[in-house]
Amino acid sequence: MTSIDLNADLGEGFGRWRLTDDEQLLSVVTSANVACGFHAGDPVTMRRVCELAAERGVRIGAQVSYRDLAGFGRRAMDVPPAELAAEVAYQIGALEVFARAAGARVAYVKPHGALYNRVVHDEEQAGAVVDGVLLADSSLPVLGLPGSRLLEVAAKAGLPVVPEAFADRAYTDEGTLVPRGRDGAVVTDPETVVERSSSIARSGTVTSHSGTAIEVRARSLCLHGDTPGAVQLARRVRERLEASGVTVEAFA
Repeated sequence: MTSIDLNADLGEGFGRWRLTDDEQLLSVVTSANVACGFHAGDPVTMRRVCELAAERGVRIGAQVSYRDLAGFGRRAMDVPPAELAAEVAYQIGALEVFARAAGARVAYVKPHGALYNRVVHDEEQAGAVVDGVLLADSSLPVLGLPGSRLLEVAAKAGLPVVPEAFADRAYTDEGTLVPRGRDGAVVTDPETVVERSSSIARSGTVTSHSGTAIEVRARSLCLHGDTPGAVQLARRVRERLEASGVTVEAFA
């Protein structure tokens, strides 16, 4: 039977400002990528999301990022490998405190934004992320783009790897994500997102930005929590998957 995990970026607020509807999304997804304070999030938000996730049986993942609150972690940065490894471990450790307090644990790690895209091709930065994960917990799965340097380096280091796909992001013919600054990089039509989700889960294919069918084998499907109508869209995606015989369940 075909199965897939649904993950979403959550806890992306700071102080009184909130970007994602964490409580509603946690009723739909099976894994929560929780911001750890470097691109978004703060201790109170992290604790609240961990408690909500634990109550609902949703897996808690550390969404690690470059230290870039002002740019939401989406600006390119050059961070020395040793420094990046320490900062990745620091973020995981901070979230682990709140996960354990809620009766759960950090179940996986996923880079965010510019760091996510950087480690698709940059082996040195990918190695730094992996070193940070190993420093925090050498059993943690790493979530990333299929064929990325991150998953390659993580696998060589003995970490479990989980390939993921995006229903609401445009792909290049090479299977990477179209940069956000380009037209059409984000897929906004709800029905298109739903159809792409079903195609990814059932056949492992998606249509690229140029209209070419490409292979995207994924164990987890990301639904962005900061897009307008994210909760309703997530519900539609899950309903379509389950109606087509796909089991929606956490990978960790």
